[in-house]
Amino acid sequence: MRDIINTENAPAAIGPYSQAVRAGGLIFTSGQIPLTPSGELISGGIEVQTKQVLCNLKAVLEAAGSNMENVVKTTVFLSNMENFAMMNEVYAEYFSNNPARSTVEVRRIPKDVLVEIEAIAVS
Repeated sequence: MRDIINTENAPAAIGPYSQAVRAGGLIFTSGQIPLTPSGELISGGIEVQTKQVLCNLKAVLEAAGSNMENVVKTTVFLSNMENFAMMNEVYAEYFSNNPARSTVEVRRIPKDVLVEIEAIAVS
């Protein structure tokens, strides 16, 4: 059994997918990019964009009845690996539990943002 998770406290999906899915006691979030809950693109550097992404991720997890402490794995997509250290500083403020993580540089992220993050959490 699976449940679709949606919240108005994070930006709506910009395609045919959901913000998150709960299946078998796990929550799988879709990648979050730096959009406000109303869909406005956040301008600014990697720190500002990472903060908005993690606020969105937090809102989706809370809508699923979970939280950042329950995250067991994240994947971070960066448009430029030179932003790794600055992203990592903001990321550390949100994850004191040190979940497993993969970080990769990608050619492009939707809306040409600097960062996208997805997560897997326990319910």
